[in-house]
Amino acid sequence: QVQLVESGGGSVQAGGSLKLSCAAYGYSISNRCMGWFRQAPGKEREFVSHINFDDTTSHADSVKGRFTIFRDNAKNTVYLQTNGLTPEDTAMYYCAAGRFGGYCRKDESAFYVWGQGTQVTVSS
Repeated sequence: QVQLVESGGGSVQAGGSLKLSCAAYGYSISNRCMGWFRQAPGKEREFVSHINFDDTTSHADSVKGRFTIFRDNAKNTVYLQTNGLTPEDTAMYYCAAGRFGGYCRKDESAFYVWGQGTQVTVSS
């Protein structure tokens, strides 16, 4: 069974950091497009970051320079390192898997396996 399981969320003060993890079960993340999205209360889900099959990355402008996405193929896990968190980063963060051997797109339709989410809450 193909499954993504996120962890690492929590409550932090502004300026803090969290390392979110996304463990994949049932298939390999190696050479696959993987992404992170988030959804704040009352807002639509939005793109945060993705990592392409060749490990090049892309980030939303709102997180550029603060968030980093990377993968550990040996652990079959994708990470999102979040630094300099602000209250505007408060949201449910979702990991998602896209196609094998390709470049990601920033829209949700490019991803077909989703995790259950991990909550990030940033207080001022």
